[in-house]
Amino acid sequence: MVRDPRGRDDEPDLQVVLETLEDRACRTMISSMDEPVTANELSERCEIPLSTTYRKLDVMTDSTLIEEMTEIRSDGRHTTRYRIGFEEVLLALDDDREFGLSIARPSRTADERLAYLWSEVKREV
Repeated sequence: MVRDPRGRDDEPDLQVVLETLEDRACRTMISSMDEPVTANELSERCEIPLSTTYRKLDVMTDSTLIEEMTEIRSDGRHTTRYRIGFEEVLLALDDDREFGLSIARPSRTADERLAYLWSEVKREV
């Protein structure tokens, strides 16, 4: 299943985002994503076991800090790639002394929009 943080109407839970950013492995993985990567590529690049990589990818996807996309291949063997899902994360204290979270998202390319639509079609089938 491909999870799309932009499909949400609200921002993720503040605590979830802060805990994700506090995790050294998550920060290492995010820092190494200069382009969309597979879990295997990320595991090798960061020298993190694949099982740990998948767990961290789940955490980062749930916190909407990364996006999960389906790469469509002509041979029918599609693959999942991950990319950074934010340009900046803003933490602010409002007038009621409550913390607020805002995440600025990068714009999508036409290929990424098509991949997302394809993943939604697959989910409906």
